[in-house]
Amino acid sequence: MTSDIYGTVLIIFMLLFVSAFFSGSETALTATSKARMRGLADQGKKSAIRVNKLIENMEGLIGAILLGNNLVNIFATALTTAVFSALFPDGQGVVYATIVMTILVLVFAEITPKTAAISRPDAVAMFVSLPMSIIVRIFGPVVSLVQVFVRFVLRLFGFDVSEQMHVLSPADEIKGTLDLHLEEGRVDKDARDIIRGALELDDIRIEEVMIHRKSIEMLDVDLPPSEIVSALMASNYTRIPLWKDDPDNIVGVLHAKDVLRALWQVQNDLSQIDIKALAMEPYFAPETTTLLEQLTAFKINQQHFALIVDEYGALMGLVTLEDILEEIVGEIEDEYDEPIQGVRPQPDGTVIADGDVTIRDINRALDWRLPDEAAVTIAGLVIHEGQTIPEVGQVFSFYGFRFQILKK
Repeated sequence: MTSDIYGTVLIIFMLLFVSAFFSGSETALTATSKARMRGLADQGKKSAIRVNKLIENMEGLIGAILLGNNLVNIFATALTTAVFSALFPDGQGVVYATIVMTILVLVFAEITPKTAAISRPDAVAMFVSLPMSIIVRIFGPVVSLVQVFVRFVLRLFGFDVSEQMHVLSPADEIKGTLDLHLEEGRVDKDARDIIRGALELDDIRIEEVMIHRKSIEMLDVDLPPSEIVSALMASNYTRIPLWKDDPDNIVGVLHAKDVLRALWQVQNDLSQIDIKALAMEPYFAPETTTLLEQLTAFKINQQHFALIVDEYGALMGLVTLEDILEEIVGEIEDEYDEPIQGVRPQPDGTVIADGDVTIRDINRALDWRLPDEAAVTIAGLVIHEGQTIPEVGQVFSFYGFRFQILKK
């Protein structure tokens, strides 16, 4: 009788070890870095290749782990109950067996292996990849039947999981990870902003970053060459749009380099300069184009400068390659740029912002999260949310901020 009990106890501890293996494998394989596994697999590491195959079918993997874990836990519990029933024939054996197995499973089959696996998920995942691949293959048919039954039951309650949809896109997941690492101090803000900026290029339309038409320096192509050259030399910009008859009728773009080259060739004789011949053909882009699309178009057409038009062909503004790059790396100021003074933090913690400051710029500068779907500028956001043209002194509160109109 005693030898039988010892043998049963040995089997129980073996089952607990198997249960710990399943628990640790589940934690490691679900927590492992897919990107790191992909990199190791590309280097030819077989264990990483097996890990990738396992996590590609996560539903089947979890099903196999749960099936195996429940089998060994239930079997171990049944054997423990038999042992304690034999030792305590008075009926208390079931109670003792429940207490002992709860402690053993919790400590040795759940907490300990999962804590160990989460501390080094990649190494543990590669270590268990071979036995788990065999187990998944063995339990595959049973798990498939269970999955069909589970989906049927869920449909009865109104849940359709036949087509698994990702709640977050890969880009959203990366941005969320970056924000988390920033809070933990593992990524600095500049690096986070650069990566987020690159990921968001396809979500931003050029109308959100363009220079509005009221701020564009334009010249009448019919002006005397001396006036055009003088205005070009006085400008901080190297490219100036030229219009004819109407400011909406852009007929060319004049580049300072072309004018200087032409002046050199004619010995600075302005009377021999043909402005229309020097002007480049204007490049137009619709306002609904995304920054990623425009960046691609710039590279294909070898352009750095685009005029933005609406659906009726009216001029809305312009965007340059630098404007798009600044959405990734932040403000790029050269020796001719005038620093924008639109955002002025105050000693008391408040911020004074000009109404034409874009929401994206203030979010980036102050790490805020004001929405920019309905408006491009701070003034536009206040007007949209307040549903009125505000007066000086009015105060609005939305999105966790208090907006006071100082000037109009």
